[in-house]
Amino acid sequence: MRVISTEKAPAAIGPYSQAIVANGFIFVSGQIPVVPAVPGSIISDDIKEQTHQVIRNLSNVLQAADSSLSEVVKTTVFLKDMNDFMAMNEVYKECFGNHQPARACVEVARLPKDVKVEIEAIAQIK
Repeated sequence: MRVISTEKAPAAIGPYSQAIVANGFIFVSGQIPVVPAVPGSIISDDIKEQTHQVIRNLSNVLQAADSSLSEVVKTTVFLKDMNDFMAMNEVYKECFGNHQPARACVEVARLPKDVKVEIEAIAQIK
């Protein structure tokens, strides 16, 4: 087992790791739309911009473990409001392209820092 940490993604805001590598897979903790260069800052209030930032953060954690979005096998998307599903999904499809990992998407009452979206992932190591 190996802990993954990168300055190119938001630091953990609790007692957890950005990601853990185990048995050929990387388990990435939920990423929110914080801009790593400005700790604690949320990219914007727009769901599309938030989704782009979340996937950038997710991608950066994956790269730190020698993986990538194309190696993702499962994601879980947490939305503050399911009415944002279509807009989030547009960005998600744009970022993942033809690669379509298994996915769950759920509406939650509240997310850290009151953001609109959080995404966690499981990926293979290249």
